[in-house]
Amino acid sequence: MIEPKKFWWMIKKELISLKRHPARLVSIIAFPIIMILLFGYGMGGEMTDLPIVVVSQSHGNLTDLTLDTIKTTETYHVVKVIDNLDEGKQMVDNAEVKAAIILPSDYDDDSSQQKGVTLYLDSSDQMASQILVSSTQGIFYRLSNMVASQTSVSTQDADIDPSISHSLNNFKDDISLHINRIYGNIKYIDFLVPAILGMTIMMSCMMGMGSTIAGERETGELARLFMTPTSVATVIGGKIAAKLLIELVRAIILIFMAVLLFNVSIKGGFFQTFIVLVIGALCFVGFGIMLSARTSTQEDYAQISLPFSMPMMFVSGVFYPIETMPWILQKLAYIFPLTYLNNAMRGIMLKGQTLADVWLDLAVLLGFTLLFFIIGVKRFNRDV
Repeated sequence: MIEPKKFWWMIKKELISLKRHPARLVSIIAFPIIMILLFGYGMGGEMTDLPIVVVSQSHGNLTDLTLDTIKTTETYHVVKVIDNLDEGKQMVDNAEVKAAIILPSDYDDDSSQQKGVTLYLDSSDQMASQILVSSTQGIFYRLSNMVASQTSVSTQDADIDPSISHSLNNFKDDISLHINRIYGNIKYIDFLVPAILGMTIMMSCMMGMGSTIAGERETGELARLFMTPTSVATVIGGKIAAKLLIELVRAIILIFMAVLLFNVSIKGGFFQTFIVLVIGALCFVGFGIMLSARTSTQEDYAQISLPFSMPMMFVSGVFYPIETMPWILQKLAYIFPLTYLNNAMRGIMLKGQTLADVWLDLAVLLGFTLLFFIIGVKRFNRDV
């Protein structure tokens, strides 16, 4: 039978325990707020302002009308309007923009020959590609039928200038859109798997370090280890090496199963993919050491790590492109190491890039790794 007075004492004891662990208390309050913001704004956003370049090799009324239409379409953020075809393609190849819309030199010619517009598309971002293809097809369909329908092609209704309408008479049904997907047709599973590999490495490394450091501190095993004639560096180094070995074996299994079950291709090769995962694992082991350096129990570590790990899963482009999120979350994504691991993994696996091509992402990951280890070791030494 429950004793009411002692029952209340037990509740009071647990609340006092929270007061003694401020990090756990802050996490309990902050975590649900963070998650509802991520779900409400991050996952529910529309994909707009996708960066593109327009290569306009023609001049005239139709060209001007097309440029106005593209610029007023919310899907696009027109970074540049240029006339150099090679420069436009290079911007797409370098991931500066998602696509290039190429208007040929005969786009404004009064001829019966069909005009061929090209959408030069970075197809590695599968969801952004779908939106860009749909929007661009809609624009040129409306343009090619404008005279017949006498409707505006812009996002707002507006009357067509008579001179423009007259000059467009020869273009009805004469504009065709050719789509050049530079990385081929990418399935959603192909887009998802590289980031899932990175996310799995992140979660397992961070949670593993919680059990290795905070868990052993809670049970007293860590203190007993340090009482032996073994240096702190040897103990921590051995734990790091063992954790890395476990996680890399896990990564190999994940890659093998993705290829076997889902026919996922690795265009840049297995070895380069493995190297990227090694760097990612080292980074998140360092992150785990930093967070576990001052936590005394596994529960404390879990409460502290969740406000970092869960937002990274949603903000770093694992399931949805970063462009679907509000601008403040897009900026936030680039302070999380998982964003750079995802970029490098997709570059290697989907685009067939080399380690040299993704050097910037790898350099940022190594920078994070160094920072995490420096903070973790300093905090850990004080704790010991």
